[in-house]
Formats: sequence, C-alpha cells, structure tokens
Amino acid sequence: MGTTRPNGSLYTDIQNGVATIEFGHPAGNSFVSEMLDRLRRTLEEISGKEDVSVVVLKSEGDRAFCAGASFDELLSVSSHEEGTVFFSGFAHVINAMRKCPQPIIGRVQGKAVGGGVGLIAACDYVFATEEAAVRLSELTIGIAPLVIAPAVERKAGVAGLAELSLSPKEWKNAYWARDKGLFSKVFQNVKEMDKELDFFSSQLSSYNRDALIALKKVLWQGTGEWDQLLVSRAAITGKLALSEQTRKAMEAFKK
Repeated sequence: MGTTRPNGSLYTDIQNGVATIEFGHPAGNSFVSEMLDRLRRTLEEISGKEDVSVVVLKSEGDRAFCAGASFDELLSVSSHEEGTVFFSGFAHVINAMRKCPQPIIGRVQGKAVGGGVGLIAACDYVFATEEAAVRLSELTIGIAPLVIAPAVERKAGVAGLAELSLSPKEWKNAYWARDKGLFSKVFQNVKEMDKELDFFSSQLSSYNRDALIALKKVLWQGTGEWDQLLVSRAAITGKLALSEQTRKAMEAFKK
C-alpha cells in the first residue's frame, strides 16, 4: 500500500552508510511541487552527511515507479511565471541529484512517465523489474520533455531521446531501457531485484568513500551548465503550457 496523503510522502532511512529515500503519492507516485522541493532539500542534506556513502532512491508500492509531475497542478498553471516555477521542480531535483557527491542507485519496480524517466536518468546506477516500462508522453498534451532531456540524452543518447519523445504514446519496455543505458540491470520480479540491490548497495558502501565521490564527479563531468540550462528549459515549457492548443489537450485528457 502507498500513501494516501494528497501532498505525498517522503521518508529517509540511513543504515550502514546507505541512505534510502522513499517517495510516494496516491496518484501513481507523481510529484506535486511541494514534494519535489522536499526531495531536493533531502538530497542536499544527505550530500553533507559524512556517514553516507551511497543513496538509494525508490518509490512506494508495487505498481508505478513515478507518473511524473502532478497533472492537477499543471492544469492550475495560469501564468508564465507559475509555469516556470512548476517545471523548475524537476530541474532543481535533477541538479540536486547531479551535485550529490554520493552515487545514487535507483530502484524501479514499475512504469515511469515524464519526470519519472528524468529521475531514472539522473541516477548513477539503476535496478529495475521487467514491469518497468518507460514513456515520455509530453507531446500528447502539447508540451515537450525539455527539462529532463539533458539527463535522458546523457544516458540514452540523442537517438534514444528522440525515440522516446517522438513516440509519446508508446511504452518502451525494461529491456529497451537497459539497452539504451537508462537501466543497469533488469530482474524478473521485485524479490530478485531487492535481494541484488541490498547486496550491491551494501558492498558499494564498504568501498573508500572518497573514491566513490571522486568517481561521481568524473561521471558527471561536463554538466556544470545544467543549473542554468534546466531552469531555462522550464521557462520554455511554462510558456508552452499556456498555449490554447495545450490547454485544450490537457482538458480533453482530463475528461
């Protein structure tokens, strides 16, 4: 069972050098702005903890991993400024993941859409089940996955980003995601995945913390401009969200 809280939930547990962050929301583990800000602040707090060597990011329940940003909240956007702030939520989280000195391991038990795919792409290593299909559905409602595009492109390349974003109604299965670099390993079920994830994170946390931090810096080399880039992409997306065509598409989708 996942959370029933309308603003979602976010919990952190630290054991033996591994910080596990678990998020949840009754609407497919989607993110309202408040929860995105909480996740950003949590990542920043963990970044400064010398007793943490590895971070595990997971979501509640046994179905969807993450349905992206809150659709209801998107519908309420009424100005360019509000749109920029709304779409900056994932921008700030991805940048927090990028700048977090500890490696971040993703645990993906089910489907991921939009911003959820961005979170996956911003992890350094990802465990997934065969149920973990991915989709970038933004074009169907008149916007584009501009904010998360750099993270997805970094893992899947321009061709992978194009294949995902230009076929917004098509689910790509877990093995496609693994072949493109979004997933590191795919398992038949959650039990097998969690067993391997526990062993992997425990082993990783036993290594020299300074070496892990140095490696993380190398893995993200060349992304220093993302602080400005992702927010500028949020501003463009905020403008797209106000177009008449987009508003009609979102209202139709809601019905």
